[in-house]
Amino acid sequence: MVFSSIPFLFFFLPFCLILYYGAPYGWKNKVLLLASLTFYAWGEPVYILLMFFATAVDYCNGRLMEKYGSTEGRRRFFLICSIVINLSVLAFFKYADFLILTVNKLFSISIRPLGLGLPVGISFFTFQTMSYSIDLYRKQVSVEKNYWNYLTYVSMFPQLVAGPIVRYSTVNEELRKRRIKREEVEEGLIRLMQGLFKKVLIANQAGALWEEIRLLETGRVSVATAWLGATAFTLQLYFDFSAYSDMAIGMGRMLGFHFPENFNYPLSSISVTDFWRRWHISLSTWFRDYVYIPLGGNRKGMIKHLRNMLVVWFLTGLWHGASWNFVLWGLYYGILLVLEKYVWGKALEALPKICRHFYALFIVVVGFVIFVFDNMSDLGNYFLSMAGLGGNALWGEECVWYLQNYKVVLTAAVVLSFPVYPWIKKEAGRMESKGKAVVSILSMAGYILLFLVTTAFLVNDTYNPFLYFRF
Repeated sequence: MVFSSIPFLFFFLPFCLILYYGAPYGWKNKVLLLASLTFYAWGEPVYILLMFFATAVDYCNGRLMEKYGSTEGRRRFFLICSIVINLSVLAFFKYADFLILTVNKLFSISIRPLGLGLPVGISFFTFQTMSYSIDLYRKQVSVEKNYWNYLTYVSMFPQLVAGPIVRYSTVNEELRKRRIKREEVEEGLIRLMQGLFKKVLIANQAGALWEEIRLLETGRVSVATAWLGATAFTLQLYFDFSAYSDMAIGMGRMLGFHFPENFNYPLSSISVTDFWRRWHISLSTWFRDYVYIPLGGNRKGMIKHLRNMLVVWFLTGLWHGASWNFVLWGLYYGILLVLEKYVWGKALEALPKICRHFYALFIVVVGFVIFVFDNMSDLGNYFLSMAGLGGNALWGEECVWYLQNYKVVLTAAVVLSFPVYPWIKKEAGRMESKGKAVVSILSMAGYILLFLVTTAFLVNDTYNPFLYFRF
């Protein structure tokens, strides 16, 4: 079930909220758990057993870790058991065929791929369960003694499928005691609507432009059109993924939970380092806290720091998918971050801010071309088109046609990639009471109008899931 769909918005979510708000406080977790399991089983009923298995493994190891808390060796043993089982399950479902195909190519053999379907959201909920085990081992959280509470944390439908990656330490107190305030429900609803508008009205339309350009014959794509296509995919991915995070955070707020922010206008970045402080924040901080710092971070000299950076970014790329382009994408950023720190970082800081911004955008757009092509030949050909080395023209009439037909979407996407909305909200807050009332009425009318337009798009739209569902 997709958040941006008629069944979810008009049936599942309203029915879930009615039951949730109407239930006695002690039953709210039960209602949320039932809704979450129904949500997950809607598309993949078989894989709900996998979630029961993964949560049972971490819950039991957590209880054993508590029981033998006075013995460091035993605590470490149960932590290792938990991590090994979690990573083994993830590797089996996500990387088995990738490994088989790689071995076949390297050794010219023909082992038959398993053809396993990828359980939706497995990368996200695996990292969530691992964070619980590691934090428990570090004694940063208390053990969860109620299995159903733990299952509720892992399976919570707003963030289950595509994040943000919510750590147990973030919501453990709210699992037991939370207040559902009217103001927060209203704020959550607005955030939900913002995410819905971003997904349907911007991400899907930018994606349509990218698909049109992608289908063009490589040699006939002008340099300008190739760059327009790469920019369209960048905008699609940002608005698609940030839209899901907005909707997840909004629904979490409506249920009484406070999920972490996952994006902070990354396309307004002025360096690669700045970009990764703003993009998929929950993932980058996860790797920082559970991989980079335990490896030694930057505390053990430059050589080990370089090693740690490349390990983290190799794993970051691999986490995104079982394909070499994702590994290449991760290493691409790892190398650029190292160069920014040790080679040209100081020179970059001396440049005007606008130059730094275009530098960051160039790197991000090129990076997402690597991200989108899992076929190395197609990737190479597209890069040739972008560089004008494929026998293609610098400019073409098709580029003018695309710009004219998608100018509204592209203009809105570019403007909203910057913190315009927070600025407007801040300025509105400075107005006198009459001005605030007018702004409030206009905002409400705008949201209603956009919701009607979005609904019209959804009625006529085909199935269009969020891009990160496949990760």
